[in-house]
Amino acid sequence: MANVQFFLSLLCYNFLLSSPVRASDSLLSPKGVNFEVAALMLVKSKMVDKFLVLSGWDINSVDPCTWNMVGCSAEGFVVSLEMASTGLSGTLSPSIGYLTHLKTLLLQNNQLSGPIPVEIGKLSQLQTLDLSGNQIDGEIPSSLGYLTHLTYLRLNRNKLTGQIPSFVANLTGLSFLDLSFNNLSGPTPKILAKGYSVKGNSFLCNPQTCEGDSKPINGTGTGTTVPPGKSNRKRWIISLAAGVSCTFVISVVLIVCGIHWYRSRLLFTSYVQQDYELEIGHLKRFPFRELQAATGNFSPKNILGQGGFGVVYKGTLPDNTMVAVKRLKDPNYTGEVQFQTEVEMIGLALHRNLLRLYGFCMTPEERLLIYPYMPNGSVADRLRDSCRERPSLDWNRRTRIALGTARGLLYLHEQCNPKIIHRDVKAANILLDESFEAVVGDFGLAKLLDRRDSHVTTAVRGTVGHIAPEYLSTGQSSEKTDVFGFGILLLELITGQKALDAGNGQIQKGMILDWVRTLHEEKRLEVIVDRDLRGCFDALELEKVVELALQCTQSHPNLRPRMSEILKVLECLGQLENLEELQGGDNTNAEDPTACSFSRNYSDNHEGSSFIIEAIELSGPR
Repeated sequence: MANVQFFLSLLCYNFLLSSPVRASDSLLSPKGVNFEVAALMLVKSKMVDKFLVLSGWDINSVDPCTWNMVGCSAEGFVVSLEMASTGLSGTLSPSIGYLTHLKTLLLQNNQLSGPIPVEIGKLSQLQTLDLSGNQIDGEIPSSLGYLTHLTYLRLNRNKLTGQIPSFVANLTGLSFLDLSFNNLSGPTPKILAKGYSVKGNSFLCNPQTCEGDSKPINGTGTGTTVPPGKSNRKRWIISLAAGVSCTFVISVVLIVCGIHWYRSRLLFTSYVQQDYELEIGHLKRFPFRELQAATGNFSPKNILGQGGFGVVYKGTLPDNTMVAVKRLKDPNYTGEVQFQTEVEMIGLALHRNLLRLYGFCMTPEERLLIYPYMPNGSVADRLRDSCRERPSLDWNRRTRIALGTARGLLYLHEQCNPKIIHRDVKAANILLDESFEAVVGDFGLAKLLDRRDSHVTTAVRGTVGHIAPEYLSTGQSSEKTDVFGFGILLLELITGQKALDAGNGQIQKGMILDWVRTLHEEKRLEVIVDRDLRGCFDALELEKVVELALQCTQSHPNLRPRMSEILKVLECLGQLENLEELQGGDNTNAEDPTACSFSRNYSDNHEGSSFIIEAIELSGPR
């Protein structure tokens, strides 16, 4: 094993000395060994993989881009490792530094131990690093300060010791830095990140109050030695000063609170809404006046859409940034604290297929959320757009939208902590960026507006035709509620019709699901395909996607697949499509199409023992 590791290390070292021009040429050694494969195998060798999530990583492979939890660029470089919540233990190998094109490294919620390798500082393109929720010890390496592209850094809930390096504190590009709940000590430097947390570190102290070695709250540890007499006198002085200070602070707080209450009562009915002075982590707090100006005082001309959660307006900020401003309905359903908690949770959900939350605005009568503007609108808009000679969503784009949506929902269900149930998955809530990539919007909003807990509530949120039967009848939602909505979305993508109106001249108005089930039994699936596609679709893919949609929309939630299983089927279809292209359309030697199917037994009774995290594509914020 030692010889193998030495060989791999040598390959990686030679790779770092090279200056690659094209990945296809530079990633291979003269003997055909992929240098990034070698680096990944070194990373694997230092980890204990009790659930065999890394079993597909093979030293004999020349392409790591097909491996579980590995994402690559178009050139073939490894750009993301998404290995969160996979039960990995062991240590993080210094060989991680050989993956010089890495942009995203997610290893949160595992059992990794040992120090953070200083070699991470070599990852000059790294944007997102999350090692939270492990047992990592040692000091925070100063080399992290070299990562000038780093936007999100989470090292919280570990066993880190020592001081916060000034190089890390001085990273100006960080949107959020989380060092909370470690054993960090010494003076807390000025941190330049837009949002940060260092709570839960008992040994940290303010630079002005630190004397000698910092002391923990419980009084243990070493400090500056003081003679007994002077010590008693010093304690008396400190106690007196503390008492006076506390009295002064309490008085000031009471005065300020009184003034604030009086001022808020005066301004409550004023024409211009006043903002609560509330900061939420790394999110920006927008003044109400700025959003009024950006949207033309919420002009009807700027309405992008409206639904059960509120009205969305197009806006232009003073720096000419285009945004979408969602003006929530029923703003008084949640108080300040709950709104802060839920919005912060939504803001921390970062995935390439989720709509990023830019910021918020909160006044006594308003709750507003600010998102990036999506230039291609929603899937629903594009499916109903019949004014073009060619449809803006061809068959390939529709299958990619399904794949991207599945990845976003999988992240919400299985990677977020706590998990998020969308409860209104439909074409209108799937947005399209400039490249027509699917971006799931409106996630997490149901809990913002519901009076009760999101899992059991009488306030059913959703759209008729998309709502799972158990949610409609009992008000109880789960991940399988979203799976049902995703199945209806698949049918929308195939037919181009609304869930409650398949009015394409073939049948009367009614439930699209019933219509598709009937034609599936009659083996006449070509009838359901959107006429705008003009026959340009893959018959084999159509059959598999319809079968998947019908599995997702079964009446009993336990019979529906999980999003991880759904994603596996969709990714398999994409692989078959690529294989057909390579073979010039002749798929006689292709993989067995049944390989893109899954077991029809989805009883939740076995989920705990058989659960394996599937490959997903996480990334930094959009």
